[in-house]
Amino acid sequence: MATSQFALYQLKNIPENREKHFCPYQKLQEKGIKVRCGDYEQVYIGRMPPTETPENIRKQFDTKMPRTCRGHSISVSDVLVLNKEGEVTCYYVEKTGFTVITGFIRIDASDVPVSIDTTGFHIEGKEGSWLAFDSEIIDGKLFFLMEHEKYGREVAWVVVDESGKLIVDNVYNGFDQTVTQRIEAYFHPPKPVGESARQEKTSPADRQKGIGNSGDRPGSGIDRERKDTAIDGRKKPVSPKGKSGRPSVLAKLHQKQAEIAKRSGKPAP
Repeated sequence: MATSQFALYQLKNIPENREKHFCPYQKLQEKGIKVRCGDYEQVYIGRMPPTETPENIRKQFDTKMPRTCRGHSISVSDVLVLNKEGEVTCYYVEKTGFTVITGFIRIDASDVPVSIDTTGFHIEGKEGSWLAFDSEIIDGKLFFLMEHEKYGREVAWVVVDESGKLIVDNVYNGFDQTVTQRIEAYFHPPKPVGESARQEKTSPADRQKGIGNSGDRPGSGIDRERKDTAIDGRKKPVSPKGKSGRPSVLAKLHQKQAEIAKRSGKPAP
């Protein structure tokens, strides 16, 4: 026998939903606004007896909010979804009472491969045939707990969606918290973590600076000459020194000849 349960949906807190919050269903119809599951988030899901009514659920929430509810108290514009042993009904919450709505969750089993009455179903990647014996509503979608028709509880159960796609394998405790989290993770996988740091890029100015520094070798004769010219616009005379830094022999000879010629009154050679 399928488990009876209910889920509470409340509008997402986004700018697009601003005019929908706490708005009666009739007003939405007049404005041409549709009540879509994609605009809502599931804030609570719980078990219930098959005879439960939306009125009783609302009273229970008004008396004491469940600790695991992630939303506010039941208010206008909320949607209550009751699943009574596979029969799903959606209720739009009004100021007083409820309005039954369709299309919020696809519940017509005539156009989907799997429903709560499905038997003899073949799951891709699994041997034998399977039957549905329990269902769960998660994020506005129906999921079914399937049991092997031949081996029953001798093999692990599986969870499929309405299309019959395998969502969770190796299930042993029905729709427990672990299975619910695995279903949510399947449809909402965690975002990949980006690189912790980006590679540093050298600016054009820094690259130009680097080129200039590599071209001017500090201490070279060319470098000193360029710097001297840049200061006063004129080149300083080159000292008559050799590569060793001492006066050359030829320079000494010319200097000596000039001194002798000066003393004798003769022109310098």
